[in-house]
Amino acid sequence: MLKRQIDFLAIGDTVTDAFIRLHKAEIHCKVNEEDCEICMPFGDKIPFEYVKVVRAVGNAANAAVAAARLGLRSSLVSDLGGDLNGKECMASLQANKVMTSYVKVHKDNLTNYHYVLWYESDRTILVKHEKYAYDFPFKPGSKIRLSGGRFGLGLPPKWVYLTSLADNTFSYHMSIADWLEAEPSVKLAFQPGTFQMELGTDELKRIYARTDLFVVNVEEAQRILKLDPEKDSNRDVKMLMNKLSELGPKMVAVTDSTNGAYLFDGERCYSVPMYPDPRKAFDRTGCGDAWASTFVAAMAMGKPPLEALTWAPVNPMSVAQFVGAQEGLLSQDQLEWWLERAPADFKVREI
Repeated sequence: MLKRQIDFLAIGDTVTDAFIRLHKAEIHCKVNEEDCEICMPFGDKIPFEYVKVVRAVGNAANAAVAAARLGLRSSLVSDLGGDLNGKECMASLQANKVMTSYVKVHKDNLTNYHYVLWYESDRTILVKHEKYAYDFPFKPGSKIRLSGGRFGLGLPPKWVYLTSLADNTFSYHMSIADWLEAEPSVKLAFQPGTFQMELGTDELKRIYARTDLFVVNVEEAQRILKLDPEKDSNRDVKMLMNKLSELGPKMVAVTDSTNGAYLFDGERCYSVPMYPDPRKAFDRTGCGDAWASTFVAAMAMGKPPLEALTWAPVNPMSVAQFVGAQEGLLSQDQLEWWLERAPADFKVREI
């Protein structure tokens, strides 16, 4: 029987995003444009320009689509409701060539639906996670079957990409840890979502210890490490990466919006700038997902970490030119086209 391998297996919740393009709002920020708030008149009618609904998004789905767009055998472990939104999410995933054998449909539940208040090039998201009866599909020693079993019993995936899940999934995380500990050949990338950060490093210490690549932004790193974001010293990226690595991950990547990104490989720290926008960014939704998933996808292709670090910023540049997290995701040929035309100062530096 022919054995084939999933390159990229994403695990996390899937949602529908309704982008509400606001016509007018006020943004109030502290010094250095941090801790910003969006403000609108209370108890009033707020005009908006239009609404665009985007199916099958969320950190995990975005990552799975990014990997599939780059040519990898990409699969998703997720949960959907039995409603029309769920059916349309499933169709969108399949249209994007994501294997959906492990997407579970709960016929009596709704599908996650988020509202995105989109103003200028950034967004504020109103979120609600449905309470699914989560059941991880793989047990220690179990075989993974590719889409529909068409290729027979598959080998364990090269990379697992674990990300945002609802707040009733602690036991689900322990099932994931059980399986990962029984499959030492599988590489794990962990891009934690809100609940995973709130749960804490002690509760998820098995996941942290098993992680090969940990990806967060600066603010998330401070939150996980319980550091005061008001103190300038707590924005020291080398310090943040070193402290995160002490939790167990072999490599740590930290993104810092338009300031670029950083990587600690266990010995040395590196930086890479943002790939310059070809024109003003339209919408930065999903740029973090695009960065992290592209880095992991490059590693799954066999690229060394420093080469993957040059790949990762290219997809966010393209994503920011479109509405939503997936429309701008690039194929491998397209990504390499942009890399060939990168400015001279777009390079990895040791710091």
